[in-house]
Amino acid sequence: MKNMLNFKNFSPEELMEILNIAQDMKKNPDKYADSLKGKKLYSLFEKTSTRTFLSFATGITELGGTYFNQLWEDSNFVLGEPVSEIKYVCRNVDIIMARLVKNETVELFGENVTVPFINGCDSSYHPCQILADALTIIEKFGDLNVNFMFIGAKNNVFNSLVEFFSKMKKGTLYGLTPLVNNTACGPEFYEEAKATGHYVELDPTMSMEEAKEYAKKMQIVYTDTWVDMEFFNNPAYKQQKEETLAKMMPYQINDEFLDGSDALVFHDMPMHVGFEISESVEKKHMETILDEAENRRHAEKAVMYYLLKKC
Repeated sequence: MKNMLNFKNFSPEELMEILNIAQDMKKNPDKYADSLKGKKLYSLFEKTSTRTFLSFATGITELGGTYFNQLWEDSNFVLGEPVSEIKYVCRNVDIIMARLVKNETVELFGENVTVPFINGCDSSYHPCQILADALTIIEKFGDLNVNFMFIGAKNNVFNSLVEFFSKMKKGTLYGLTPLVNNTACGPEFYEEAKATGHYVELDPTMSMEEAKEYAKKMQIVYTDTWVDMEFFNNPAYKQQKEETLAKMMPYQINDEFLDGSDALVFHDMPMHVGFEISESVEKKHMETILDEAENRRHAEKAVMYYLLKKC
């Protein structure tokens, strides 16, 4: 049995196999229509979700399985001793996906489940999003050997990008991250990635003119929300949100920044248009961003299939 908390316990070959399965599933859906027949997915949400819920729910259904969805606040995880709750859930289903706030809770699930467990997003990692990104890169460019620039916060999406590119040893990720979120990834995580030569940490104090020169060399420019979605509309975080937005506005992906660049723009959604991405760039690259979002379903189908059939 294997879990996907992040990419640490997966080899490059295993990750490539998952991506190959995802490609085949997307091209030949009927071939896999009954591949997980009778299998039950339990999905648990402590955070809000559109893509994660819809992609896993439709994904398991398209593979012949069923899903049972529960909000954290409606469960006894908010009341009871969590380990016994985890073990009880495992008695009833074949696979679990949880979208949780803290990485520590994800680790707790990983240590105690008796069925495969998938991290649907936590404060430190977002592995399923990056598999969808990788699938999109392969579709657009033929392989993973691309120059890829991420501009924004050192957050869960960024951490999984760093982990993925440094593990696959294909392509080069350039990170311009003037904002650093509180995650489980310490300095050694980034130093080890840099040592592979497939992650380059750009000076966060560089001018935007310098950053624009990098953008001209990229096949992909990636941005993400600067304020975590659970905080964006929370009045308690109003001052912190305003300070963050003021600090990050110079790093918006807009037409001026992309002048002279042929890069595709990626965004993992949801987007805060007018902040990390301008309206004109969003409209110009909407189809790419929607391809990326749709590929969540195909990538996650492949993950579920791999964990239930191949491990």
